[in-house]
Amino acid sequence: MKSLFSKIGWLFSKAWWVLDGTRRALMNLLVLLLIVLTVAGLLARGPRPLADKTTLVLKLEGNLVEQFSGSPREQLLAQAEGRGIAKQTRLRDVLAVLDQAARDDAIGAVLLDVDDLGSAGLAGLHEVAAALQRFKKSGKPVIAYGDSFSQRGYFLAAQASEVYMHPMGMVMLEGFGRWRTYYKDALDRLGVTAHVIKVGTYKSFAEPYTATGPSPATVEAEGLVYGELWSGFTGAIEAARKLEAGSIARGIEELPQRLAALKGDPAQLALQAKLVDGLKTRDQVRELLIAKGAKDEQSRSFRQVSLGEYLAHVKDAGTPNKLQPGLGIVVAEGEIIDGEAGPGRIGGDSTARLIRKAREDEAIKAVVLRVNSPGGSAFASEIVRRELELTRQAGKPVVVSMGDVAASGGYWISMSSDAVIADAGTITGSIGVFGILPTAEGLMDKLSLHTGGVRTTWLAGGYDPRRPLDPRMQAAVQSGIDSVYARFTTLAAQARKSTPEKIDAVAQGRIWTGSQARERGLVDRVGSLDDAIQTAARLAKLDVKAGARPPLVYVERDLSRSERLLASLGDVMAPSLARTLGLDALPAPVMEELAALKDLARVAGQGRWERAAAVHCLCGVP
Repeated sequence: MKSLFSKIGWLFSKAWWVLDGTRRALMNLLVLLLIVLTVAGLLARGPRPLADKTTLVLKLEGNLVEQFSGSPREQLLAQAEGRGIAKQTRLRDVLAVLDQAARDDAIGAVLLDVDDLGSAGLAGLHEVAAALQRFKKSGKPVIAYGDSFSQRGYFLAAQASEVYMHPMGMVMLEGFGRWRTYYKDALDRLGVTAHVIKVGTYKSFAEPYTATGPSPATVEAEGLVYGELWSGFTGAIEAARKLEAGSIARGIEELPQRLAALKGDPAQLALQAKLVDGLKTRDQVRELLIAKGAKDEQSRSFRQVSLGEYLAHVKDAGTPNKLQPGLGIVVAEGEIIDGEAGPGRIGGDSTARLIRKAREDEAIKAVVLRVNSPGGSAFASEIVRRELELTRQAGKPVVVSMGDVAASGGYWISMSSDAVIADAGTITGSIGVFGILPTAEGLMDKLSLHTGGVRTTWLAGGYDPRRPLDPRMQAAVQSGIDSVYARFTTLAAQARKSTPEKIDAVAQGRIWTGSQARERGLVDRVGSLDDAIQTAARLAKLDVKAGARPPLVYVERDLSRSERLLASLGDVMAPSLARTLGLDALPAPVMEELAALKDLARVAGQGRWERAAAVHCLCGVP
């Protein structure tokens, strides 16, 4: 009997294996068929024509980024599963669709949805706010609606023609600042010592490991930066909403009393403070948009097009060629590491290769480096800076456009340029260097563990985290850190036509806003990415009409034909395919198979080795 059950189990497992294999094979064939149908259909028809009075639904999901990060598989699966935490919205896509929609007679309005907006720096928010204002100048309205508004989201919503919120919502304006966790006492209890070797009074990256609270220098520097950023942030909202200057600060100070007077209703508080124009449920906003635009009988909602779908309608200025030369834009976003890095991080070798690619392209007459980085490896930063220096020596102008953060290593890579343009809210500077050598000799004692051995010189095992730090090793590392800082300030002095002494006075690891950096000569002017593009075009002496953009291309890793095909299955083709099949979205299993096909051989090396000198700024604005 036992043998019979065993045979039945074996037959069942084999049958299941055949069934599962058949399912996978059929799914792969279905996916390939869908790809062919989608590509053929879209190439034949182009983007779906839009009817008049269509509303562009500008739903900003996830983090606002300069460049998508993570593997294509991760991005596509996150989209299929609706996981907002992994989603990203690319800044240049938002700007492109808003500018195109302003000129498109079929687009009658914009619905701004920022409920799922994640992290976004001030420079990116300023860029989107300016694009919303440009759209409004076309005479078309921007309607913002939210269940509630975060601080970042409300900054953009305030730019709208009309702002509505759910009756159970709230507007959260709380200010800028941060609380750090300080580990010194905990490390002392464990018997671990963090030996921080640095140059720069204000270089506070490693401070949490050596102190129990912020130093006076940190309080001074961050207080000045946060104060100016908050003043500009609230001033922009008050101007957009036509509120009295200082009204937001007074509202925060009087929040408990005002909220109590309204029986704890935050939505009524926002309405009373004129932060919103009305309180409406979702169905009421839907009826409003139908009245302002047109009704889509099929969906029984207002006629609309999403950001992803509308990207297919965007017309750019063209790609540079020999007859119409133009600009190359290289994105330098994320932490700076040695060697290779994929999108979302800056690899010394990989980013330098992109710059070299732009330099060797005869159609590209100037390079715009878009920087959004808190820094990282000093060595990798120098590799990137040197490549920009060679680009200038080759006769091609280099213009740096600073995004949310261009500090420490982010500033280092910006120094070989003909012009540096920062946003008023950019966090920049932090010209300083540090290294950390942790040792755990106290922990070894607590655990009754011992070390011993033989070596030919003191340097062999000169740094061993199990033993006390050798003073000679500390002195040697300090000399190296001092040397890197001297190089940093000397290069900055050459770039800014100043002296190392003057640069040192505004360096010392101190951060500044873009406006403050301009006042101290660390950047040339305050402006946007478009200002950097126009400056580069002028330096390259390109023939560009007033108000127009020159041909430009984002210089990125070359894709194979299959990769280019699969890359098109994202925001544009997948929605089109789903619509063709009459679905709200493609089924998750199909999206998984698409993602598996799309994720092709992305190589991201880990660099050569860890170096002692780091130029990093633990900075940002909540």
